[in-house]
Amino acid sequence: MHAMAQAVSLSEAIAETVHDGDSVALEGFTHLIPFAAGHEVLRQGRRELELIRMTPDLLYDQMIGVGAARKLVFSYGGNPGVGSLHRFRDVVEHGWPHPIELEEHSHAGMANRYVAGASKLPFMVMRGYSGTDLVGQTNVKAVVCPFTGETLTAVPALTPDVSIVHAQEADRDGNVQLWGIPGVQKEAVLAATRSVVTVERIVDQLELRPGGVVIPGWVIDFVALAPGGSQPSYALGVTERDNDFYREWDVISRDRDQFTAWMQANVLGKVAA
Repeated sequence: MHAMAQAVSLSEAIAETVHDGDSVALEGFTHLIPFAAGHEVLRQGRRELELIRMTPDLLYDQMIGVGAARKLVFSYGGNPGVGSLHRFRDVVEHGWPHPIELEEHSHAGMANRYVAGASKLPFMVMRGYSGTDLVGQTNVKAVVCPFTGETLTAVPALTPDVSIVHAQEADRDGNVQLWGIPGVQKEAVLAATRSVVTVERIVDQLELRPGGVVIPGWVIDFVALAPGGSQPSYALGVTERDNDFYREWDVISRDRDQFTAWMQANVLGKVAA
C-alpha cells in the first residue's frame, strides 16, 4: 500500500516530483487553481513539459509564455470573463517563445479521460465528438457498442506523470479536503503516477463538510502548506478571487517584453514561501 502523504515544503515537493519532459496536470476549476505550485515549477526551471488542464487559464498562459511547455492537452483556453490568453495565442500564431504541440478536447472528453485514468482503465466511452471537426484534429476513436450496436466515442485515459492540485485543508496524516466547485482534482490525483497537494492550512482533524471531497493521504505523495496558494484564483471559504488581476493580466500579457518583465519581478525572481 502507498505510504501516507509526506508534509514537506512546496519547493521540496516540486523538486521531488516534477522533472523536465514530464506530463503535468495542474487542476482546479475556477477556484483552487494551484498558482503557487505552478510558479515554483517555473522557478525551478522545468522545461519540455506536457501541460494538461481542462481549462488552461492565466497559470498556463504564464507557463507557456516563459517557454516551459512542449505540448498542451486541454479543452478550453481563455482568461475567464475577459478574453484571450495572449501568450497562448502568440505561441499558436507566431511560435513564440517556441512552437508547442496542441491536443484539444471537449470538457466532457477531458473529464472522462481523467475518470479512465483514475479507474486504471485504458479508455472511457462516451457520446460526443461525433458530428464535429474535432474528431479529425485530436486523439479519439469510434467504437461500436457490443450490446446495442451504437457507434460511440472512445477517449484515451489521462495518466499524468504528476498531478498538482490545491485544497483548503489537510490533516496531520496527509488526508486532504476540498469543497466548493469540485472539478477533477480527485480524479487527477488518482490518475497520476506522482501527486502534490498544496493546502491553505493543516488541521488536527478534518471537519467534514456537505459537498466536500476527501482525498485520502495514501494516494498522495506530498502535501505542502501554501496559504493563498491559489491566488489570484480563490479557495472557497478562505480567500477571495482577485478579479482586478484577471483584468490586469489582459494588458500585462499582450506585450512580450511587459510579460517577461512582470514574470521576472513577480514569479521567477521570488522565493517560494
